[in-house]
Amino acid sequence: MKSNIKRVVTLTLLAGTASTAFAAKAPVTDLSATSSSATAATITAAHAANETDVQRLERLLQNRNRVQLQMQQQLDEMTQEIATLRGQLERNSYEMDQMLQRQRELFIEIDKLRSRAGAAAVAAPVAKEANQPQGKFSTDADEQTAYQNAVDLILKKRDYAGAIEAFKQFQKDYPESTFMPNTHYWLGQLYFAKRQDAEAEKSFKAVLGFKDSNKRADALVKLGDLAKRGNKADEAKKYYEQVIAEYPGSSSAKVAKSNLK
Repeated sequence: MKSNIKRVVTLTLLAGTASTAFAAKAPVTDLSATSSSATAATITAAHAANETDVQRLERLLQNRNRVQLQMQQQLDEMTQEIATLRGQLERNSYEMDQMLQRQRELFIEIDKLRSRAGAAAVAAPVAKEANQPQGKFSTDADEQTAYQNAVDLILKKRDYAGAIEAFKQFQKDYPESTFMPNTHYWLGQLYFAKRQDAEAEKSFKAVLGFKDSNKRADALVKLGDLAKRGNKADEAKKYYEQVIAEYPGSSSAKVAKSNLK
């Protein structure tokens, strides 16, 4: 009987201990709090991710704007340089046009001066011949008229091209004329003034064949001048010295001496 009572007591104590143990407050997990924390963490991460994307987008936009700004600056600089170069080109073109125009004007003036000088060189000896005739002249009226008409083309009309044709025609019409050396000489003068040096040399050399011609000394001087103009110094010297030797004291010899200096 006593043992049964002990058993009951023991079981009762064990049951009480178990009840106490089960009755002790067990740790409880707050599901709602956990869920809220997780959501907050997710939102924070999302915000962090979103901020990173925005920042990256802003950085890309900033880089693009910076590149566009640099390109625009370079474009503006190139545009300015092109405008400057275009201005310089236009100024250079204008200056070139002005220079060419001035050159044309100078060429015209030089040509006028040359023509006047050539006319003076031709007209002066012709006038001297007309005023102070020398040598024997033909009594043929037509021959004298033809010669005088050719001379008048130089003195009065200053038609030098016409005078050349007139003297050439005279040589054909009157090959035995006493005016023949004179016609060769004036043709040489006319060609010399026109800078047709080959024709001028041929005409002046033709004068040398007339030993008694009063144009021979001048023809030698002109041959020297032609050689000098053609950079033939030795040949020019030879003609000048020949004038001095054959016609000492003449005006032609004085010209030759001055050309030798």
